[in-house]
Order: sequence, then structure tokens, then C-alpha cells
Amino acid sequence: MSLLAQQTQARLVAGMQAIVDSYDVAVGLTPGDTVWALNKARLYRYRPIVPPEDRYPIPLLLVYALINKPYILDLLPGRSFVEFMVSQGFDVYLLDWGAPGPEDRHTRFDDYAAEYLPRAVRKMLRVHTHSGLRRTRRVSGASEFSILGYCIGATISVLYAALHPDAPLRNLVLLTPPLDFSVREDSVFATWLDERYFDVDRLVDTLGNVPASIIEAGSKMLKPAENYVGAYATLWNRLGDEDAVRSWQAMHRWVHDGVPFAGEAFRQWVKEYIRGNELIEGRHVVRGQRADLPNIRAALLNVVAEYDHIVPRSQSLSIMDRVASTDRHLESVRAGHVGVMAGSRARHELWPRIAGWLGERSG
Repeated sequence: MSLLAQQTQARLVAGMQAIVDSYDVAVGLTPGDTVWALNKARLYRYRPIVPPEDRYPIPLLLVYALINKPYILDLLPGRSFVEFMVSQGFDVYLLDWGAPGPEDRHTRFDDYAAEYLPRAVRKMLRVHTHSGLRRTRRVSGASEFSILGYCIGATISVLYAALHPDAPLRNLVLLTPPLDFSVREDSVFATWLDERYFDVDRLVDTLGNVPASIIEAGSKMLKPAENYVGAYATLWNRLGDEDAVRSWQAMHRWVHDGVPFAGEAFRQWVKEYIRGNELIEGRHVVRGQRADLPNIRAALLNVVAEYDHIVPRSQSLSIMDRVASTDRHLESVRAGHVGVMAGSRARHELWPRIAGWLGERSG
């Protein structure tokens, strides 16, 4: 065997080992504690590292999507949005929806905004009393809070804010929010889920929850060459750079570490949100209450990704004209759907912008 063949074989073995090891790479390492739980959902509070006098008094609640695990926000030390925001003096919480089991197939999409999220917020802000005197606040000690919702987590955050006009929500940050499906041809997903081509009732009635493998396959088929070939070509080019390989492994683990979509939530998401476009058109009713977008008065930062192939810009822009917020800002980032938050440039570009925007409104 020639020297070149030996080197190529060794590189192939190293690449295969890196892929295998990626499923065990440690992620989500920022120190934190579970402060609340309901069914599969967990609310984490990250331990502060900034002196109390230098911290912002308004806590930040991170709300991620339903179909992926939220450690994309806390990927690795140095590549963690959570770690960065804690270092900037924010009191950071993360709501992890967990993985629904067969017993959760009847959970509806609205339940996350009308049941889980309000309870998590109450826990975050609740006040202990003793002998009629206010003694200590639980958990954050704040009377107001901020939400940052990412992807479907942004949709849930908007729905929560629209349903709870009296909630002490000071700031609302939306990252790539899928909200407006009026231009269905802009989205491959929306086209695939069109009632002419896709029988959502048959899928949910047959399977219950939608398996993570189906969701992952659909996401990958949006860019098959990049996902099935390009990702591994990237690893090939990084072999020999330990830090670069570790970053690749963490992302690879996250991509393949999906979560099922609760059956009734998926049915409702497809029928009422994507096909019906009820939320953005002001027709969506939750437990007898209309989700009225003008109820949203919090300061609004809306971040869209210019190269987003999952949530096109048209789905994210119209919210700017439908809320009552007088303080609202649109931020456009030259990145894709995942890269907007987890890309190599995010730490130096978007993260400081979010921290700066929130910092000015969290005093």
C-alpha cells in the first residue's frame, strides 16, 4: 500500500471515529439548576458569575422549539449563548419542553403557551410571604421579565404574549419566528404540508406522536447535498484540528438528537397555524380567548436570518406591523436558520447585539 493510501485510510478511520464519538460529546455544560418541572418540561436557572451589583434586575427566559433539544443554546464552552449571556450579567433561565412520550400524544400546540409557559413564568417571579410580610422573592426576585424565543419557541412566545396582556413582560426577542404562512410557496415545508399532498390526520391517527426520525429526514431533505455530503466533507477538512472537530461533533450530536412532536400539537400546528394562518390573521382562539397580537406591548426585537431555508423571511416580518409595541426593532443577520445562533460568527456579531439591546431595556 502506498504512503498516500495509508494516509487516506488513517484519515478515514479518524473521521469515522469522530462521528461515532460525537454521540457522547459533552454538551450543555453551563452550570445551572432545575427550579421547576411539569410533566416532561423543566425550567433551568443558570448560576450567576457576575457580582450582584453588576447584574441586570430583569431575568431572561429562553424558549426553544419543540422538535430539537435546547442545548443548541448551550453547545460548548466558548460556543454557548447561555454562557455568554450569564457572563454579561443576565439572570438566565431556559425552558426545556422535554421529549413527549406516547401518553402525551393529546397535548395540543396551544397548551405550551396557555399551560406550561405561564406556570414557568409564575415560578420564576412568584413571591413567598411569611406572617403577612413579603420576605423573599422566588426565584428571580424580579417583577418583570424578558423572553427570547427561537424558531417555534418564538411562535409559542408570541402566542403567550398575545394571550396574557397583563403579564409583566418587558422585552420580547424573536429569533427566526415562523408566524405568517400567507406566502406558502416561500416555504418548502409549507408546500409539503399542503392539504393537497399531505394527510396529517392519517399520520397522527396512525403514529400518535410524530417520530423525531421523520422530522429529521424532512429537515435534511431541504438541503440534501449539504446535509448528507457537505457536513461530512467539512469534518474531513477539519481532521487534525481538535477544537474544530469537537465543535463539529457537538453540532452533529444536536442534529441527530431530535425530539418527537406531540401528535395533537403537530396536527394543530399544520392545520391552524400553517394552513389556516390563524395567529397572524387574528383569528386564533385558545380556550375561548382570541390571541390578539395588538395585546403585545413589550419592547420587541425581531431577528431574521437572510439565508434561512427553514423559516423564510416572509414568515417573520409581518409581526412588526401587528403588535402594539412602540419600541420595536428588526435585525437582519447574514446567516442561516441554525447559524444565526450557533454559527462561528454569532458570538462576535449577534450575541453582543442581543445583549446590548436587552441591557438597555433591563435596568
